[in-house]
Amino acid sequence: MKKGIIGKKLGMTQIFDAKGNVIPVTLIEAGPCVVSQKKTIENDGYNAVQLAYQDVKKNANKAQLGHFKKAGVTPKRHLKEFRLDDCSALEVGSVVTVDTFAAGEKVDITGITKGHGYTGAIKRWNLHKLRMTHGVGPVHRQSGSMGVIDPARIFKNKKMAGQWGNEQVTILNLEAVKIDAEKNLIAVKGAVPGAKGGIVFIRDSVKA
Repeated sequence: MKKGIIGKKLGMTQIFDAKGNVIPVTLIEAGPCVVSQKKTIENDGYNAVQLAYQDVKKNANKAQLGHFKKAGVTPKRHLKEFRLDDCSALEVGSVVTVDTFAAGEKVDITGITKGHGYTGAIKRWNLHKLRMTHGVGPVHRQSGSMGVIDPARIFKNKKMAGQWGNEQVTILNLEAVKIDAEKNLIAVKGAVPGAKGGIVFIRDSVKA
């Protein structure tokens, strides 16, 4: 990983390219982030920087206040560690802005998907419903057979009802269509995990 930043998803819109084609994009307010901690191979066994995002005036406990005071940084709400190949250019207190990325660059974005709570197998996995005619019942929106006679058990990873969403997901190779350094905005082609206002982590693509 060469670079990374923390941002907030603002929502989706569309922009036009030079040929007039419509491009669906997700707007993300990325940064500015400040380096609150730096880890080195000598002290920690690996190279990384911890970025802090969004000021917070309360709800910070004593340990968090001490952590930021040691770094000389105002308390922040969100922290994220990025293992960079080269951390020499960043020191504690350095500011990372969205202009570290460029238009046309491929990025990977990590976020928390929308939570739907406890959900049935039909909606969660798009399983086939039972026939809705008379004589088939008493329920229609349920899974079919759960297993086989031999072995008499349910196999692992069987698609059943349960928690749907509210999990960390990473979308790879998204294109950064436009960068607005003045407003700290990055427009990414396509959809990004999470709801409006959700926190996302942006890094340079590992497979581009």
